[in-house]
Amino acid sequence: MICLENQKGGIDAGTLKLIAVGSMLIDHTAAVIFPYLLLEGGEQLYMIYQIMRGVIGRLAFPIYCFLLVEGFEKTRSRWKYGTRLFLFALLSEIPFNLAFCGSVSGPHYQNVFFTLFLSLLLMQGMCMADDRIENKWLNAGGKIALTALLCFLAEQIRCDYGAKGVLAIALLYLFRKNKWEQMVAGCISFAWEITAPLAFIPIAFYNGKKGIGMKYFFYVFYPMHLLILYGILQIII
Repeated sequence: MICLENQKGGIDAGTLKLIAVGSMLIDHTAAVIFPYLLLEGGEQLYMIYQIMRGVIGRLAFPIYCFLLVEGFEKTRSRWKYGTRLFLFALLSEIPFNLAFCGSVSGPHYQNVFFTLFLSLLLMQGMCMADDRIENKWLNAGGKIALTALLCFLAEQIRCDYGAKGVLAIALLYLFRKNKWEQMVAGCISFAWEITAPLAFIPIAFYNGKKGIGMKYFFYVFYPMHLLILYGILQIII
């Protein structure tokens, strides 16, 4: 992928993750806590809610999708990468259900780690197709069929962002070799959320570097912050 790796400055992957984490925290705080605050709040509080969810909160998922593609390309073990995503999908499900459904069980809506895991399977399938299928029409047909299958599965299990999320990651992966084409494809693929393409502003300054470590912090933060938000909610109500 063409990037700013040889250029001074820019934004590394660690910084992008922090931006995504901050955006997600703001979005989930508004989604979990604010519905109860709005019952007693006024128009000004509702405007804050709209900014938190509709503007700031829309940056997180596109950045995570971009970083998933980067991680898939650069990881030493895709098998371990996928295993981590799947394990944290399972570990995050109860905190996710508590925060957004108010109960331990919420079989009709699954957390975003499932979306990322399905997308990783899709990228692995596309990679295998490139390695093993030389005929370009069979190659393209196989990729389309696999994309359709995993998008269908995403809708069936109702994971966060569903087929739209899987398809967006597929496009980011397909255009990964040219940064600016990837950004255009990303903006188009997230156009269903008006402010989401703004996430590609910090992504434009990505310098290809790893940045800060704390790999497992970013995994653990997801279920942990949902549990904390659920705890705050119990105090409020």
